[in-house]
Amino acid sequence: MTLLQNHRVDASVPALRLHEVRKDFGDRQALRGLSIALRPGEVYALLGPNGAGKTTTLNLILGFLSPDAGHVEVAGLRVDRDPLAARARIAYLPETVMLHPRLSAIENLSYFALLGGRRLDPAQARALLADAGLQSEAHERPAAGFSKGMRQKVGLAIALAKNAQLLLLDEPTSGLDASAANDLSLGVRAAVRRGLAVLMATHDLYRVKDVADRLGILRGGRLLTERATAELSPAQIEALYLHALASAEPEFGA
Repeated sequence: MTLLQNHRVDASVPALRLHEVRKDFGDRQALRGLSIALRPGEVYALLGPNGAGKTTTLNLILGFLSPDAGHVEVAGLRVDRDPLAARARIAYLPETVMLHPRLSAIENLSYFALLGGRRLDPAQARALLADAGLQSEAHERPAAGFSKGMRQKVGLAIALAKNAQLLLLDEPTSGLDASAANDLSLGVRAAVRRGLAVLMATHDLYRVKDVADRLGILRGGRLLTERATAELSPAQIEALYLHALASAEPEFGA
C-alpha cells in the first residue's frame, strides 16, 4: 500500500530549472549565473573539478542553501518559496550510502521507504532492488557485508521507491570498479524509464557517454559549455573537458 500518492509528471514542465543562479560565500562567488534545464526522462552530467561549484549546485536544488540571485525550480515549484514540497519531488543518492548494518537490503529499503511515506510489500521491494541492479541472492543478506557498489544499488532502490521526479547523484561511481559502475549506470537507466530526470555531478568522463543525454562543464561557478553526448565519442568528451578547463579562468566555486 502506498501512503502518499505518486506525483504526476507533466512532460511540458522541466523537472529541474536553474535560472541565472548566483551564490556567494563572502567575497567568493561559488556560482555565477548558472542556468540549466532538464526534461523528464533526461540524464544530465554536470562535470567539473573539485571546487567547480557542483556541491553548491546540489545543495541549492535541495534547498539547503538559498541563492543570492536567480532561482531554482523542481517540477515547476520554486525551491526558495516551498522547499519542503520541492524536496518531496527529489530523490538524492550521495557518494557514500549509509545503511543499517544489521538489516537486510529488503529491510533497509522498506525502512527508508516508510520514512519517506511509502509502505512496500516484499515483492515491491525485490522489484526495486532488481531494477537498481542488486542481485537477488543479496536481497536478504545483512548490509554489514556489502561492498560500496552494493550499498549504492540499495541507495538507488531507496531513491526509486520515493516516486520522485528528479534524481540527484553525487559522484555516484567514485570508488567503484568497472563492473559495479556499469551496474549503477543500468540502474540510472531504470530510473529514466520511470520518467525521472537525473542530474549527475561527476568526475567520471568514461560513464558520461554511456548514461547521459547531455553534459555541462562547470568551472569557477560558470557553465563553460553544454553538449549532447550523442554528438561526441568518449575521446571527444575527454578532449572537450580538458580543453574547457585549460582555457577557463581560475576556479572559485565550491
